[in-house]
Amino acid sequence: MQSLFQILMLLLGVARFFIFAHFIMSWLINFQVLNIRQPLVSQIWYGLQRILDPVYAPIRRILPNMGGIDLTPIVALLGIEVIRIVLVNNIALFY
Repeated sequence: MQSLFQILMLLLGVARFFIFAHFIMSWLINFQVLNIRQPLVSQIWYGLQRILDPVYAPIRRILPNMGGIDLTPIVALLGIEVIRIVLVNNIALFY
């Protein structure tokens, strides 16, 4: 059961990494540091969007429209942290 806990923590860490990478890449694209017309950049960008869209879509339906500000990654990161805290506090169930 300890391996199940470690696998869940690994998956949460990977999800957190994808969200941070998407967030940083969106800023770099908006400030024109990265060009979406480059093949490698576009593959990474659209790949991250395909991976994170199932996570972001329900959150975007709940959040109100904030104009040009997208708070979805912050809410997703908060959700991941809540899940991580719950798992760490209930680690005794995995032994």
